[in-house]
Amino acid sequence: MGQKGQWSWSSALMGAASAFGATALISAKPKDPTFDLISIDIASFKLNLTSLDIELVLTVHSVNPNVVAVQYSSGTVSIFYDGCLLGSGEVQAGHQDPRSCKMLRLPVRLHGLEFARHASRFVADVARRQMVLDAAVDIVGKATLWLWEHKFKLHVDSRVTVDPVFLDVIEQENTSELEVVGA
Repeated sequence: MGQKGQWSWSSALMGAASAFGATALISAKPKDPTFDLISIDIASFKLNLTSLDIELVLTVHSVNPNVVAVQYSSGTVSIFYDGCLLGSGEVQAGHQDPRSCKMLRLPVRLHGLEFARHASRFVADVARRQMVLDAAVDIVGKATLWLWEHKFKLHVDSRVTVDPVFLDVIEQENTSELEVVGA
């Protein structure tokens, strides 16, 4: 009545290979990296007759959740206050290992005259000790897995609420969008 199945090493190996392949595909699917602003430090004030430049260093915690290392080119982070460009900084080219985190230190220059253009709002923000800044950056790079190289574009938008007196990060919302190019 009942027919016994025969054990087959080839069937077992095919099943194991299929399971391994499915697991590899699921874990190799590109995931968006995450970024968190940890601290803001004042590097310098530069006062000229016509301008006031403030140099800051942003410490950003970067997480690569992917199973492959990535190499990325340099990019420019733009910082906005009340919808106007307040300043910018450079993200230096580099790499990040798979499933790792890393601290990035980004030098940024803010133009004090932009604060002057928004003086009433800036004074109100200082009085309530909360200032909202927006930032955006585009990065291009590549991820290599064995002999396959995949290029990508990454766009990150951030909205950060800081204490303008002590430069403490109060709250932040970061979104990143990863696009694999040519895949």
